[in-house]
Amino acid sequence: MKHEPIEEEHNIQQGIGHFPAGVELEITKVEQGKRGMRGRYIIYFGPYSLSVLEDVMIKYRMTKGSFFNKSELSDIIIADERQRAYVLSLQYLARKPRTRQELSRRLGEKELEPAVIDETLDRLEKEKLVDDELYARQWARQRISGQSKGKLWIRQELRQKGVDKLVIAEALGEISETEEWESALQAGQKKWKQMRGEVIEKKRKTYSFLIRRGYSSEVTRRVLQSLLRNDQAGLEAEEDEMFWD
Repeated sequence: MKHEPIEEEHNIQQGIGHFPAGVELEITKVEQGKRGMRGRYIIYFGPYSLSVLEDVMIKYRMTKGSFFNKSELSDIIIADERQRAYVLSLQYLARKPRTRQELSRRLGEKELEPAVIDETLDRLEKEKLVDDELYARQWARQRISGQSKGKLWIRQELRQKGVDKLVIAEALGEISETEEWESALQAGQKKWKQMRGEVIEKKRKTYSFLIRRGYSSEVTRRVLQSLLRNDQAGLEAEEDEMFWD
């Protein structure tokens, strides 16, 4: 039995929940979504309507005059939600790499079903578009060399991004003691040069500064020892110059 199309489109009931079951419904009109619905189309079945992405509309041949029942349309809605989650993920990833948990939170804000989110993230991982291990390695190296942040800071950042503890440990394990030491020394030297006053005060402030940036107390002590030695050597050189002038 086919459900006769109704051409009057005022009082349109939107959403699959309003569609009658057990009948064939004819598409009476297809129109592009207006502002705020970019890439989506509204499909009318007489007094009922639903919206789908253009890709989904084309895949299921949802053209005027075609017939679908409620069960078929329910499957299409699920396919549309999967595609929507995938497209949103690609848009988010286009800005910069993200962890699995970051994407999950983002998709959750769009009120997508948890099962759809998990399926989408699994797909992205298979396509190597989401890779927490690679992300953690690149993040750790960039923060050490480019941002002068210590391993403790980096570990906390990656935890907040939802990266697994073992993955974090492996990423940080690729950062040698020498690399962290050089990073801390560079940050410490910059801070030391910016300050004036007594050496003990410079020591205190530089120590706190490096600890806050995530360097361990051991690395920080070594940096301060180096800075003090250099500072003392500089003073002795100045004294020598004054003596010989």
